[in-house]
Amino acid sequence: MPHRIIQTYFPQLSAQQLKQFSKLDALYRDWNAKINVISRKDIDQLYLHHVLHSLAIARFYRFTPGTKILDFGTGGGFPGIPLAIMFPECSFKLIDGTGKKIRVAQEVSNAIGLKNCTPEHLRGEDEKGQYDFVVSRAVMPLPDLYKIVRKNISRQQHNALPNGILCLKGGALDAELQPFKKFVQTADIHQYFDDEWFKQKYVIYLPV
Repeated sequence: MPHRIIQTYFPQLSAQQLKQFSKLDALYRDWNAKINVISRKDIDQLYLHHVLHSLAIARFYRFTPGTKILDFGTGGGFPGIPLAIMFPECSFKLIDGTGKKIRVAQEVSNAIGLKNCTPEHLRGEDEKGQYDFVVSRAVMPLPDLYKIVRKNISRQQHNALPNGILCLKGGALDAELQPFKKFVQTADIHQYFDDEWFKQKYVIYLPV
C-alpha cells in the first residue's frame, strides 16, 4: 500500500489518520483526471513527492494544539491537507488564487472528513486573518512571500517556536535567503526521510 511510507516515518498515527491518508490516492487520481493539479507523471508518486514532502514541516516542528495555520498558494491542498490530517487539534485555512484548484482541495478535504481545514478561493493579498504560522510549498521567492504574509502573522505566541513562515523549497537558495540570513533557519529534509528524492530539498523557517 503506497500510504505505508507515511506510517514508516510517523508510526504514532491513529487509525483515523491512517484511513484519511490511505484515501488520498484514489481521490487525487479521480480529481486529477478532471482538473490537473498534479503533473501526470507525478501522480504515481503522490505519497512520496506530495504527502510525505508536505509532512517534512511536521518533522521540523510539532504544532501545539490550538495553533492557527495559513497555507498560502495551496494548489490542490499541499502542504495543508497532509498537515491538517497530522495535526487534528490545529486549524488550517488553505488559500489559492485559482478557483478550480481550491475546489479539488475542498472536495478532498470533505471526502476524508477533515473538520479543521477551510479551503477558500482567495489571493494572499486579500487574506485578512491572523495566524501563528504561514506554510507554503515553492509558491514564490521568500522575500516576495514575506512582503505579502507578514500582515497575517499574529503577535500572540502559542508555540515554543516563534510565529513565522515555514516553507518547502529546493535547489540553490543562497540568493533568495540572503536578505534574511541573520534569522532564517534551513533544515535538510533528507535528514528526516532517506529517499534520494529529498536531497537538496529543505524546510525554510523564518520568524516574523
